[in-house]
Formats: sequence, structure tokens, C-alpha cells
Amino acid sequence: MGILDMIRGQCIDVIEWTDASQDTIVHKYDMKGKEIMMGAQLTVRESQTAIFVNEGQLADIFQPGRYELQTSNMPILTALKSWKFGFNSPFKADVYFISTKQFLDRKWGTTNPVMMRDAEFGMIRLRAFGSYAFRVTDPEALLRECFGTNQVYKASDIDGQIKRIAVSSLSDAIAESKIPALDLAANYDELSSYAQQVINPKLANLGIQLTSFVIENISLPEEVEKAMDRRTSMGVVGDLNRYTQFQAAEALRESASAPGSSAGAGMGMGAGMAMGQMFAQAMQMNQQQAAPAPQAAPAPQAKGGFCPECGAQLTPGARFCPSCGAKQAASGVCPGCGKSVQPGAKFCANCGTKL
Repeated sequence: MGILDMIRGQCIDVIEWTDASQDTIVHKYDMKGKEIMMGAQLTVRESQTAIFVNEGQLADIFQPGRYELQTSNMPILTALKSWKFGFNSPFKADVYFISTKQFLDRKWGTTNPVMMRDAEFGMIRLRAFGSYAFRVTDPEALLRECFGTNQVYKASDIDGQIKRIAVSSLSDAIAESKIPALDLAANYDELSSYAQQVINPKLANLGIQLTSFVIENISLPEEVEKAMDRRTSMGVVGDLNRYTQFQAAEALRESASAPGSSAGAGMGMGAGMAMGQMFAQAMQMNQQQAAPAPQAAPAPQAKGGFCPECGAQLTPGARFCPSCGAKQAASGVCPGCGKSVQPGAKFCANCGTKL
């Protein structure tokens, strides 16, 4: 082995990174104590960015592609190290690979209930959860603000910060929207879009951007949900009297189908009496509904007089006595002037004839 082969054995001639974890954001390339050979091959795959760091200072950035490292494509590192033109010796530098792909299906949720003032229920507490996706849009900002000197930086390391910003922004979005609690479920898309617009500016200084933000559920306190269920049940039931009768009939049917015993017999007897009362009440209600409205009693007919000849009872308006045949004076008419007179009058109000 020659001296040149020994030198080459201490140098790196191929630099690349393949991610098998699907969760790594930043990976520091392991030099294993070796130096980088000038003219080495650098491979940056799609959804990756490579950054060279010289003694803790950010230098050149390489986008997806294949590069042969020369002073011409490393201007910042060349200036930092004060290389002369034609530099061809191995050098030391740190290489970081940053994944710019989308990190999908990250979960978020409210650790504690969020207080909200609702027009219908007053002060209530809400819980919410959902998912989001993000990607690195500014690798330099991410290295400066988040990564530090770690060997590996994963998506789980920044999830907590994103979740806290997301919950705070969503709380503001719900409060500012003034959407009633009962209508929140119908506005998940609008709230998600609004929350994403509010969250992204807060993540920009970290070099991260949300590509999606989804609200899967906003839940009300248990007591509020029970009250809503009762209200919904009342609307579905409709006629409470009929519903009560139906429930009683169902309970009686179940009791009747139970195995016979002394207790069961007593229950059956009571059930029979209750069923009889129930049916009697139902029939009474049906009869009341089916019975025609009572008609007014006919006015009492005026009684006839008596025949002056024989004293027999006369029918009203009779002109002859049905007993003796004597002609009778017209009832209600004055025999003197023929004008109508009031019943019971003793003298005619027109001519004064005695009646």
C-alpha cells in the first residue's frame, strides 16, 4: 500500500444519506474521524438539503443533485478557510442533511379544556383534537434555532412546540369566530383553515411551515352533551302522552313474558290492572275526541191556553177546541184591532181592548 492509498483511506470520497426512520428531520453525517477529499462526490436526494458547517459557522448549502466538491461550488467554505485557487488537499467540515419532505399525520390535542363563552350555554369548556402535517422550508433557520449540536433531530422533538402553538391559535380562532357551540361541527373546515393561517407565521422563525391542519373533533363537557341528548330525545318523541303509554305497554309485555312465579304472578296481576286502566284512559280519550260537539237544547215551546167553553187544554195556535169544537180567538192577536200582543198581556197596547 502506497502513501497515496493510505491518504485516500483516511479521506471520504462519497457523502450521502439515506433515511430509514421516516421521522428524522436533521442528520449529521458521521465522518468517523476522516477528512473530506477535495473532488469527493456529494449526493443530495430529492426532499433533502445538505449544509456544510465550518467550525460552527454555516457555510455552503446544496440542493438536490450530484456534486463534485471543488472550490468553485463551495464559495463560502473557500472564503472561510482562505483557500487559494487550485486547493486540492483534504479538509475538515461538518455536513448536515435536512429532510424537506412532509411529515404527515402528526397528532395534536388540548391538554386542558379551553374556556369559551357561548350565547346559548353560557361559560363552557371545550376539548379538541386532530392532526397536522409540516415540512422544513428554511433549513438554515432550523439549524440556527432548533438543531444545535445534536447528531440527530427528529420530528417528535419539535411536536411539542407545534402543538402548543396550535392549541393557543385554535382557542383564539374559536373565540374570535363567535360560532355557537352547537354549530362548531359544521365549521371544522373553516376553523382549520383559519387556524393554519394563524399558526404558520409563528413557526416561520423556526424554518417550519404547516402544510395541513385538521380539526377532527371538538367535544363539549359531558353534562352539556347529556342536556343536548335529552333535548334531542324530546324532539324525536313528539307526543309525550303517547310515548308514555307506549313505554308502559312495552314494560307490561316484558313483565308478562317473564317466567312465572309468585312475585311474577303479583306483578302480572298489577300489570293487568295497570293495562286495564291504561286502555280505559285511552278509550276515554278516543271517545272524547270522536264524540260530536254537544248541540244547544231546543227552546221550550210555548204552552197553549184552555178552552173557555169546556176548559180543555188547547195546543198553541189552535183555532178550535179539540174537545168541544168551540172556535177560539187567535193566539197573540188582539180581537179588537188585530195587532200582535205580547204573551201574558191583559190589555192590547194599541187599542186597549181587554184580553
